[in-house]
Amino acid sequence: MRIILGSQSPRRAELLSKMGLKHDQIALHCDESHQGIANEKVAETLAIRKSKSFGKLKSDQLLITADTTVLLNDRILNKPSSMDEAYAMLVELSGNLHRVISGVCLRTSLKEISFSVESKVQFAELETVEIEHYIQTYQPLDKAGSYGIQEWLGLNKIQSINGCYYNIMGLPCARLYEEIKTSFSNFMPLY
Repeated sequence: MRIILGSQSPRRAELLSKMGLKHDQIALHCDESHQGIANEKVAETLAIRKSKSFGKLKSDQLLITADTTVLLNDRILNKPSSMDEAYAMLVELSGNLHRVISGVCLRTSLKEISFSVESKVQFAELETVEIEHYIQTYQPLDKAGSYGIQEWLGLNKIQSINGCYYNIMGLPCARLYEEIKTSFSNFMPLY
């Protein structure tokens, strides 16, 4: 049995490995436009779209695709396109509660399951020097909402989390484990 992670994310690959799920990693490219889709459904819809871009699967393959959105006041904060945009996003997140939704699609040649998990994150107030330090030291351009929960901002400026921590990193591990165990147990190394 072969698990394939359809994602370029090093964080998702690391989490799957820590879950004990050996996998191959490939990059998938698809249309990520989301006009007309409810904000709460964007992540799951894009995870499904990524899965379908892979094409047909062999009987011994399980494809895992995921997408993560950051919502502030019901507005999606995508990956920033510049350092200026990253700075502006972090200014908006400062002192505010936002939601992180990760959508996941699991697909074999016979079955497809998708789901979403939401976590709520409360930021402390961010000082200008803290935002500047973060965007100069870390890589905000490859992260929805311009930050990684596992990095400096997450360690020092997150006041509370309601929900799955790993979901905020991009993969809701506990739910993923249960879905694989329940619906794709032949891919679970423990069973």
